[in-house]
Amino acid sequence: MGSLKRLALAGAAVIAIIPAARAADMPLPPAPPPVAYGGWYLRGDIGFSAENGGNFYETGLNPTPTSVENAASGFETGGIFRLGVGYQFNSWIRADVTGEYRTPASWSSFDITNSNGTLIPEHVTLEKSEIVALANVYLDLGTWWCVTPFIGAGAGFAGVNLSNFQETAPFTFNANQNPNPNPIMANNFAGGNTQWNFAWALHAGLAYKVTPTFSVELAYRYLNLGNAQSGAIIGFLNNPQNTIYHIDNITSQDLTLGVRWMLEPEQPPPAYPLVRKG
Repeated sequence: MGSLKRLALAGAAVIAIIPAARAADMPLPPAPPPVAYGGWYLRGDIGFSAENGGNFYETGLNPTPTSVENAASGFETGGIFRLGVGYQFNSWIRADVTGEYRTPASWSSFDITNSNGTLIPEHVTLEKSEIVALANVYLDLGTWWCVTPFIGAGAGFAGVNLSNFQETAPFTFNANQNPNPNPIMANNFAGGNTQWNFAWALHAGLAYKVTPTFSVELAYRYLNLGNAQSGAIIGFLNNPQNTIYHIDNITSQDLTLGVRWMLEPEQPPPAYPLVRKG
């Protein structure tokens, strides 16, 4: 009787083990759909700039002016065309390297120069353009309804070119040159010149994820471009003036619209359920 009981218990144990062993040998369930979270991307942006020259002056003047009073000055708006390549490290941090061309923006300045008691009105016009390269890092602040706000910073260099310089001012011949004492308007000019500077930027904006690999970005940027100077100024009747026009501490507030396209986004490892044999 005891043998029959032991045989029945052994049979029940075998029956319970067989389904578990078969379940352990079954193929794993399919992994959940992959979610893009990182990888290389390309970017392109267009926009416009609102620029400012913090300090502007002409060096080498002889005699040195008693004072120079500015009546009006400023840049017109310029265009921005930018391309770059970057890497999305995770859902929070990404970085890229960008190169851009900033189209010529006209500069105009009206000054009253006091030269030993003689007031001379002067009008300066020129064009400024830049080539800018920056390395940038961004912090994505989370995503809500496909919209991701972000902030960032960048550093690099800028080549600032001043060209088409013209300076208009009244000029009076002396009695030996011309018996007519009435002044005429003299036109001074200068060749183009490019100055290379350290440049830095601060970013803020919104990115809208159209698809898992394609985003549209609206961004604001504060950009410090450094200083610029003209070539040597040539005066009326082609007389060298030995003077140079400077614009220092050029800054820009930029608004751009761009796109980002992930090339081959990396995938997180598949989350299989834990199954053990035996």
